[in-house]
Formats: sequence, structure tokens, C-alpha cells
Amino acid sequence: MRAAVLGANDGIVSTASLIIGVAAAEAAQGEILIAGVAALVAGAMSMAAGEYVSVSSQSDAEQVELAKERQELIDMPEAEHAELAGIYEERGLNPETAREVASQLMAKDPLRAHARDELGITDLSVARPIQAAISSALSFSVGAALPLALVWLVPLHALVPAEAVASLIFLALLGAIGARAGGASTWKPMLRVTFWGALAMAITAGIGHMVGGVV
Repeated sequence: MRAAVLGANDGIVSTASLIIGVAAAEAAQGEILIAGVAALVAGAMSMAAGEYVSVSSQSDAEQVELAKERQELIDMPEAEHAELAGIYEERGLNPETAREVASQLMAKDPLRAHARDELGITDLSVARPIQAAISSALSFSVGAALPLALVWLVPLHALVPAEAVASLIFLALLGAIGARAGGASTWKPMLRVTFWGALAMAITAGIGHMVGGVV
């Protein structure tokens, strides 16, 4: 949920800001639409590529750790058993129970037990680069589609204010959703995301107006 909200937030802010900047430069509706579509496609691909590289690096690091752990289980199983039992003792089990739990888990799947309790790698947390890339691209695209749709729906003379107001509403809703998902208060995240979104749009509108005036 957090990643989806952040991706959609990026899609709204970057695409709406670009559309407002181009519209402020007094471009035609077709030119604004082309710029918006280009922003959506480029942003989605950038998010996918960045997420893929980042999560692939995490996956590579996990595989190195797992390979090292697999070899240690072969070379020194007693030490690995003691290490796992020590982890359970630190979590509150008495020494005898900790050793018994470690023995039973290592008898079933020693690598999985050490991956989960020593390295913190589980089936749910394991890095999945392709899944992360697709998710980021989709969430960005959904966010970017909202301000892009306004280019079709709103007359050109009213596009800049409509784009700004609608995008800030979208951002506030996303801030509230992200806060709710994390169990936090909604007002501070809503204010934070709308402030930075408004600032980005104001800057691009100013730049677009200056460039349009010069051209």
C-alpha cells in the first residue's frame, strides 16, 4: 500500500506540474496532451527501471547472504544450531526450550529457519524485482492518468486552475489513504503532500509563464 500510494503521488505531482507548466506557456491543447502522455510514459518507465535496479540489488544481497548461510550450515552445523538457539533465548525462551525449538526447525528446513530468524528474509519480504517494477509503473500510471484526463475534460482557458485544484484534492486523498494504512493521523500527511504538490505546481507554472512570455 505504501509503495502504491507513493507511486501514484509521484504520478500526480510530476504529470500535473508538467501539464500546468506547459499550459502556462500558452501551448495548444494538443501540445499539452502530448506533453502529458510523454510524462506518463517516461515517468512510469523511470519508476519501473529505478525500482527494478534497486530491488535487484537487494535480491543480489539476499542471495549472497543465503549462499553464505547455506555453506555455514554444511561446514559448522553445531555452531549454527547454537546461534539459532541464542536468537530464541534473546526473544525470551529459556535455554532448554530455545535449543529444542532450534533443533526441530533445523531438522525440517535449516536454511529457511536461519533465513527467517537470523537474516530476516521471509517468503513475504523476499525481494521480487519484476513485481516491484510492474507495481511501481502501474501505480505511477494511475496517478498520472488523473491530471492527464483533465486535459480532455476541461476547456483550455480553465485548465491551469482546474488542474491545480483537482490534483491537490487527489494528493490530499492519497495522503489520507497512506496515513490510514499506516495507522497514523491523517491531517499531517495530507498537509505535507498538498504543500509540496502545490509548491511544485507553482514553480512549474511560473517557469512556463516566463518561457511562454519570452517565446
